[in-house]
Amino acid sequence: MSPLRVWRDGIRRVVSAPGILAGVWLATTLVSLPLTLAIRAEISGHLGRSLAADAAARGMNYEWMQEFTGQATGLGTTLRPTIVGFAGVLDNLSAFMDNVQRPSAVAAASGVFVLLWVFLSGGIIDRYARDQATRASGFLSACGAYFFRLFRLAIVTAIVYGLLFGALQPWLFTSLYPQLIHGVEVERTAFIIRAGLYLVFALLLAAANIVFDYAKVRAVVEDRRSMLVALLASWRFIRNNTAGAIGVYLTNVVLFAATLAAYAFIAPSGGGIGVMVWAAFVIGQAYIAGRLCVRLLFWASETALVQNRLGRGPERAALRMGGH
Repeated sequence: MSPLRVWRDGIRRVVSAPGILAGVWLATTLVSLPLTLAIRAEISGHLGRSLAADAAARGMNYEWMQEFTGQATGLGTTLRPTIVGFAGVLDNLSAFMDNVQRPSAVAAASGVFVLLWVFLSGGIIDRYARDQATRASGFLSACGAYFFRLFRLAIVTAIVYGLLFGALQPWLFTSLYPQLIHGVEVERTAFIIRAGLYLVFALLLAAANIVFDYAKVRAVVEDRRSMLVALLASWRFIRNNTAGAIGVYLTNVVLFAATLAAYAFIAPSGGGIGVMVWAAFVIGQAYIAGRLCVRLLFWASETALVQNRLGRGPERAALRMGGH
């Protein structure tokens, strides 16, 4: 089966399990809701019933936003013009690549979000491997069965990403980059050099991501208990199926880029009252759902590829894993 056909099979598996998307969207919303309510309280307390409140409701009020950010602490410091509309996506991407520290409340919520995904990932991959409907109790049972295994894998993942962001990223951009641009007088040349370093760093992140992704899939599909063995199995699978594994991964990356481009085109610029507020909310939630769909498609298509190449089809998975 070609990578494109595997990818299409992954789409079919995601579409055939809408409850998975609804569940992860709800989980994402619940994790972010406390932060939303906290920053709403700060904004409300700062604006009160002033004229600035009416101006802020009608559109972007940069002067007030700068005033608010200047006196805010903690979570309130994240309220900047760079978080409005598609600029928020770019702000997050820049912070991710440059390893910018976020307020402790955001870091805590991110930790809860990651832990939640570790718990859900086993059940999600299990559902896509079965390729048949399961009860909520069966899904949660699979989540629990694989949680501690995938949690151990998450620890290894955290160590690797910690080395990438804690050692390699500072070396590339704090030590190597100044040496490379020493004596460079053309700003465009300096930009190209920095972009090249970003590309190198992004490729290393992608390489780590694809290895850990296939380790999760093989741990679930083959019911592996040793995560080190699952990592070695993942590496062997990618090595022996390089075109398929990378082809499926790149196809999903292209879809993710298309999702970002679509959001950049329709994302509201901020402000507005009445129906415009609800339109902005709906567009934002549609983008989040689209991004979650792509994340699920990574796992679904990778699961389909592993089953196709190793001869472990959905029927065998359902028989081995039980009926739930």
